[in-house]
Amino acid sequence: METIALPPAIPISWAVFDTCHCKNQQQIELFCTFVASRWNPRIVDALVAGAVRVLREHGVAEGSIEVVRVPGAWEIPIAAAKLAETSKPAVIIALGCVVRGDTRHYEHVADGCATGLMRVALDFRVPVLNGVLAVEMHADAEARAGGKRGNKGEDVALAALEIADLMVQFANE
Repeated sequence: METIALPPAIPISWAVFDTCHCKNQQQIELFCTFVASRWNPRIVDALVAGAVRVLREHGVAEGSIEVVRVPGAWEIPIAAAKLAETSKPAVIIALGCVVRGDTRHYEHVADGCATGLMRVALDFRVPVLNGVLAVEMHADAEARAGGKRGNKGEDVALAALEIADLMVQFANE
């Protein structure tokens, strides 16, 4: 497992935290695990970097972010299931990239990954965020990994903060 080394955590700013529609006004311990594929590394690394940056900007401590690498998108759900079972993270963020080719393999991998991630979330009652890009062309992935369409890793990280906050609210009711 890989731990991302970044500058020290900045204090959480609830004015900024509100941009992700979080209601909790207390800093929560958020242990966040990423499961990221090594396939299409330039794209996936940009997604991971964007997501980690957003978590850190919102006060998630450096030691609370774990990145686990797997060969490809197909392997993400099984790794997520094992981590949900053993590590008990507050959220799991899946990041990868599947680009359509000349065969139906794309559909099998993208659909299987999405279905597997939903199973992990429901079976283990852990929020699992699907940041696995399923795109027609490599240029589409580049546009979504820090290009003209933004960084979907950042978007998924904001959603992770929001769902983690919601889970804390549910637990406190």
